[in-house]
Amino acid sequence: MPIDNDYFKNRQQNKSNGGGSNGGGGYQPPFEPPEFFKNFGKKAGFIYAAIIVVVMIFVFKPFVIVESGQVGIKVTTGKYTEEPLRPGFHFYIPVFQKVILVDTKVRLMNYASVETMGGGFDEGIRANPAINILDARGLPVSIELTVQYRLTADGAPTTIANWGLSWEDKIINPVVRDIVRNVVGVYTAEELPTKRNEIAVKIQDGIQKEVVSLEGQPVILQSVQLREIVLPTKIKEQIERVQIANQESERVRYEVLRTKQEAEKRAAKATGDAEANRIEAKGRADAVTIEAKAQAAANMAIAKSLTTNLLHMQQIEVQGKFNDALRENKDAKIFLTPGGSTPNIWVDTKDKSRDSSINK
Repeated sequence: MPIDNDYFKNRQQNKSNGGGSNGGGGYQPPFEPPEFFKNFGKKAGFIYAAIIVVVMIFVFKPFVIVESGQVGIKVTTGKYTEEPLRPGFHFYIPVFQKVILVDTKVRLMNYASVETMGGGFDEGIRANPAINILDARGLPVSIELTVQYRLTADGAPTTIANWGLSWEDKIINPVVRDIVRNVVGVYTAEELPTKRNEIAVKIQDGIQKEVVSLEGQPVILQSVQLREIVLPTKIKEQIERVQIANQESERVRYEVLRTKQEAEKRAAKATGDAEANRIEAKGRADAVTIEAKAQAAANMAIAKSLTTNLLHMQQIEVQGKFNDALRENKDAKIFLTPGGSTPNIWVDTKDKSRDSSINK
């Protein structure tokens, strides 16, 4: 390791300059501490205080962060403040104050049998057993439904102060069970499946009315969904038998109606065919009648036109034609009808076959 000659030269120079009044020979250390450490003694108190404050903040945590869908309720020496803390960053005094975070998002309360209860866990979903009720005849019936609701943010401090953190079991649960029992208890078990929609509307309206009537309206009811009506096994079997019988009856009624319609269709077709035949025959008869009337009218017109003078004139004309014929064929024979009426019969005797047939 090389020797630092400058260090020894500086040291000798300090000695030669007269040393120092401190008897140390004017010795000067090789380096001086930073200015920060020179003033550390003066600022140590402030630094320690700042460190203590930071440690206390992390230990006592005198602040709270309210998230969306929540409100904070500040409690000062046991007294609830009326104004809730909105989402954001808030300070409070430890020991004397505390902040309770309350969920204001939509929550679900399920009423279901043990077999259908979900195994998952969610802070916004509460699972309760199905509501057991006696129907109008005293038969046991179970109702499964889901209620959606949420806590009002503005009234949250008053609600928690009056009802406590278990406000759901004191506000929602008793109202739902009471309304369901009052509504369903007036029906028989057989009526429940057929009047399901009517019952669901009555349950929702009843719960809505009770929740709204609470002082300060601490809860807003979103909806009530009737999911299942669980009937006794015997009642279910009886209803199934009735439904099967009704379906069979409907099928028979349909078959009878279809057969009746087919018969009416065939009868209508037969009636139509008969009517068509009748109209066709009547048409033919009317045609013959019209033709006969026309022929009769023609004959009557001809008969009226045949006067005695006209017949006599026609006889003269025919006789003249016969006379002309006799001049050309003297062997011809002429037969005159009695009374001299026309026509006369002309026979040519030169035709041997015709002459022989006449002579016979």
